[in-house]
Amino acid sequence: MKGPRDILGVGKLDLELLRGLLSALPADESVVVGSGIGCDVAVIDAGPGDYLLLKSDPVTFATDEIGRYAVTVNVNDIATSGGLPRWFLATLLLPEAGSTPALVREILGQITRACEDYGVLLVGGHTEVTHGLDRPVVAGALVGQVARDGLVTSRGTQAGDLILLTKAVAIEGACIIAREKRRELLAAGFTTTAVNECADLLHQPGIGVLAEARAICDSVRVHAMHDPTEGGLATGLWEMAVAGGVSMRIDRSAIPVLPQTWAMCRHFGLEPLGLIASGSLLAAVAASDASSAIRSCSDRGIPCTVIGEAVSPVEGRACVWDEDGGELPRYDQDEIGKVFA
Repeated sequence: MKGPRDILGVGKLDLELLRGLLSALPADESVVVGSGIGCDVAVIDAGPGDYLLLKSDPVTFATDEIGRYAVTVNVNDIATSGGLPRWFLATLLLPEAGSTPALVREILGQITRACEDYGVLLVGGHTEVTHGLDRPVVAGALVGQVARDGLVTSRGTQAGDLILLTKAVAIEGACIIAREKRRELLAAGFTTTAVNECADLLHQPGIGVLAEARAICDSVRVHAMHDPTEGGLATGLWEMAVAGGVSMRIDRSAIPVLPQTWAMCRHFGLEPLGLIASGSLLAAVAASDASSAIRSCSDRGIPCTVIGEAVSPVEGRACVWDEDGGELPRYDQDEIGKVFA
C-alpha cells in the first residue's frame, strides 16, 4: 500500500532522491560534465573544437507566451556555462479541449521569434494533442557551444568568492502570476496599470540572462554561474553550494526584490525567495574581480549586486545560511504552486 509519504509533491524531486537517481547514470570519457545536483547543462567533448552544451527544460506553469518562456529558460542555462546557444528543438503537447490550429501557429510563432532574438535556429521537435492535459506544455532541448578554455560550470565556487546577483527577484514569478491570474488580481483591487507592468516583466527587464552572462565572462574569470529558476533564489543558492561543495553566507537585506514581486507575494502569501526566478543570474567570482564584473554589467544597463560570500563547508556539509546564522530554506515545491493549487 502506498502511504502519503510515497506520493511525490508538485515541484522538484527531493534532493536525496534525486542524488540517488543521478549517481546511477553511466558516463564515459566524452562526458565532461554530466548529471548532478545543481548541474543544469551537460558538457560533451565530441572531438576537436568547441565543447557541445546540451540542455533540456519544460515550461509547465506559464501558458501566455509559453513559446518565449521555453526558448529563454533553455538559453539561460547555456549562458551560465559561458557558451552561446545554437540549435533548439521543441516538443509541444496540447490539451484535447480547446486546441486549435490557430493556437499551434501562435505558440510556434512565439518560439521562432524568441529563437531569432537569441540567434538560435529552430531545427526540429514534435507536436501532438495529448490526453490528460489541461493546458499546453512545451519541453525544449537546446544545443550550444563553448570554447574549451571558456567553460563555466555551477561546480566551481570557491571559498572566499563573492556571490553576485543580477537584476532582482523574482521577475518570472511576478510575470507569470500577472499573466495567469489577471482577473483575480483586478478583482482584488490591483490596477490595470500595475497588472500590465507585471505582465510586461517578461520583456522588460526580461527573463533572459544571456547578456549579463556574456558581460561577466568577458570581464573576469568566472568560477561558477547558475540560473535560479523553479524553487526561487533560495533553492538556486542551495544548488550552487551543493554543486561546488561550499557553504554560503547570504545577506538577505542585500537581495534586491522587485516591488511587483513584493505586491504579488503579499497578496498570495508567498515567500519571494522561493518564487520561480528566471531573469536573475547568480555568479561566483573572486573578491578581487567583483567590482569589474559589476561594472561590466552596469555598462550594459544591467544591475548587479553582491549578496553574499562562499565559505568552507560547515562540518563537511554544504549549507546556505543568512546573516543571522539561520539556514536559508530550500523550496523543492516552488511558491508559485500555491497560486495554482
